[in-house]
Amino acid sequence: MYSAVHSGALQGVCAYMVSVEVDIARGLPAFLMVGSLSTEVRESRERVTVALKNVGLNLPPCRITVNLSPADRRKEGTAFDLPIAVGMLEAMELVPAGAAEGLLFLGELGLNGELKKARGVLPIVRAAAAEGIRECIVPGANAREGGVIP
Repeated sequence: MYSAVHSGALQGVCAYMVSVEVDIARGLPAFLMVGSLSTEVRESRERVTVALKNVGLNLPPCRITVNLSPADRRKEGTAFDLPIAVGMLEAMELVPAGAAEGLLFLGELGLNGELKKARGVLPIVRAAAAEGIRECIVPGANAREGGVIP
């Protein structure tokens, strides 16, 4: 199954939208991530799978492919954990299809599933609003920062 979730990233002090695409298919178990990713972003593979396991969701043996688009822009940081997890849940049909439509997700996951503070929330939420995103899901620690933008 396929899923796409909105997120955002920083390039310098400017933010831009990122589409987090997740495909889960039968095949030899693998977790592949593509899209011009930094080491921190690549490490989200482990954070997300362990966090999901520790909240009681075991992944079936499958082939998971995650694409962070646009592929020609470098993605850095740990804030892609939450959108990857949401995309995986939607692709596994544990979240209704389309439930994440019109929402932006941003946040780092702890290994226990806790949502941790993210960098760059204000400019990313501002860019999301400019793109017509109606609601942003951010860590509680970033709620005041993100709430500055209507």
